[in-house]
Amino acid sequence: MGLFDALAKQALGSFLGTGAGQPADLLSTLLQQAGGLPGLMQRFQQAGLSEAFASWVSTGENRPVQPSQIEQALGSDAVAALAGRLGLDANTVLPLLSQFLPQVIDKLTPNGQMEEAQPSTDQLQNVLASVMKGGLSGIFGGR
Repeated sequence: MGLFDALAKQALGSFLGTGAGQPADLLSTLLQQAGGLPGLMQRFQQAGLSEAFASWVSTGENRPVQPSQIEQALGSDAVAALAGRLGLDANTVLPLLSQFLPQVIDKLTPNGQMEEAQPSTDQLQNVLASVMKGGLSGIFGGR
């Protein structure tokens, strides 16, 4: 298992092991602080990542982003706050966000448009469960 795999496994274990609704609550807080999905989109546009974000909303393939681009769009304070709530280092959280945020946005916008500015915690929980289920095998090489 590579270094990234080990870090991702540790981080996901912490992330998923913190309580039933907490990951969705954390994502909900992040979205609220950004101004919902439209505000998050605006942050990515301001960071020069409008094409990447638009690809996540569209029904086509999601464009990848680097951890540094996620930090640039969200802001280092927001990333540090999220990492602190997870009990992790920002350098551990950023690769996970770059891996999973595109998938989360994609699943929150299944018809290629933002239908809800601020998804409910239940909706976020369902999306996170779907993303984690589909994404774990890719990160850990099917382990």
